[in-house]
Amino acid sequence: MKVKDVMMRTAARCHPDTNLGAAVEMMWTRNCGILPVVDAEDKLVGVITDRDICIALGTRNLLAGDVAVKDVASAHVYWCKSDDDVRSALQVMAASKIRRLPVVSSTGVLEGILSMDDVVLHTEAGGQPCELPAEKVVKTLQSVYSSGLPQLAEKKFAVA
Repeated sequence: MKVKDVMMRTAARCHPDTNLGAAVEMMWTRNCGILPVVDAEDKLVGVITDRDICIALGTRNLLAGDVAVKDVASAHVYWCKSDDDVRSALQVMAASKIRRLPVVSSTGVLEGILSMDDVVLHTEAGGQPCELPAEKVVKTLQSVYSSGLPQLAEKKFAVA
């Protein structure tokens, strides 16, 4: 199965000069947690997540409209191509501990986004044959979420 068979082709996107308020509005109206950041030629230059925005606004004494996406977005982006096999995209997700990958053309133009949600919806379910077994998806999710969860300290009680 190819990435193009599963990906979302109409991914929301923003530009580096977009302010965080506008980015949040896009995420809200498009019901997404990530925005690929593209330049004037629609080439991928970064990504920004709802978590990035939350942390940026929670650690600065600034309004969302006063902070540009370029000041918060990650320029180190993992991505895949639409003709890639979904299994190779899952390997990137697992190794990088990410749930969403922008999909780009050979020239770097954004074509869409592949999310774990998309992959889960296309996995083998209910005995229906599929090229992508559920076990592979579960293993990817385990890798993405492993050791990323907060660890609770063991409480020690003194006995009087």
